[in-house]
Amino acid sequence: MTRKQRYQFVIDFFEKHNPDAETELIYVDPYQLLVAVILSAQCTDKRVNMTTPAIFEKYPDVQSLSTASFKDLFPLIKSISYPNNKTKHLIGMAKAVVEQFDGQIPMTIEELMQLPGVGRKTANVITSVVDRQPNMAVDTHVMRVSKRIGLVSQSMSTPLAIERELVRNIPTHYIHQAHHWLILHGRYICVARSPRCEVCGLKPACRYYQKMVAPQERLP
Repeated sequence: MTRKQRYQFVIDFFEKHNPDAETELIYVDPYQLLVAVILSAQCTDKRVNMTTPAIFEKYPDVQSLSTASFKDLFPLIKSISYPNNKTKHLIGMAKAVVEQFDGQIPMTIEELMQLPGVGRKTANVITSVVDRQPNMAVDTHVMRVSKRIGLVSQSMSTPLAIERELVRNIPTHYIHQAHHWLILHGRYICVARSPRCEVCGLKPACRYYQKMVAPQERLP
C-alpha cells in the first residue's frame, strides 16, 4: 500500500464511521474553549469538564477572568494537573486578551501564541475547532496513532514535523476534523500500552498491525 493509498483508506474509514467527530471538551464560546484547552494539557478532558463549570460560573467571560486573583482562582482548578502554572496562565491569558485584543479571542496561530499558556498545539485546536481552519494539533495520541498506522515516519520526533507531514498529505477540507479522528482513535482504540487491534477497522492500512500483530495471529 502506498502512502497516498494509506491516507485515503484512513480518511474513507473515519468519514464513514465517525463523520461528526469533535472535541470532548464542553464549551459554549471561544473563551470557554480556550480556558478548557489550557487546562487540558497533561490532563484528561473528563477532569477538565468536571472543573470548568465552577470557573465559568464565577468568571463568565474573559473580562471577569482578567480581574481574578490567584487566591480566588486557584481553589477552582486545584484538582487539575499543574494548578499553580495553569492558574497564572489563565489570568495572564485573560489580561492579554483584554489589553491586546480588545477582549476578543484572536483567531490566528501567531496571535494566539502571544497569550500566556498558549503554545502551537493549543492555538491549532482553537482555530480548527472554532473557525474550522486547516490546522492540525498534534498531541501524544495523534503522534502515536499517526506513527503506528504509518501516516508519518517513526523517525519523526517533534510535533511540528508530524503536523507538517499530516497537513501535507491530508486534503485541506479534512484537516480541521482529522485531529479529532486521530485523537479519539488513540484515546479509545489505539491506546498506548495495549492497542485494541482486534476491534480496529484500520488494520488493512496499519503498519503496526501488519508488522507486529498479524504475524503472531498466524502462529499455530
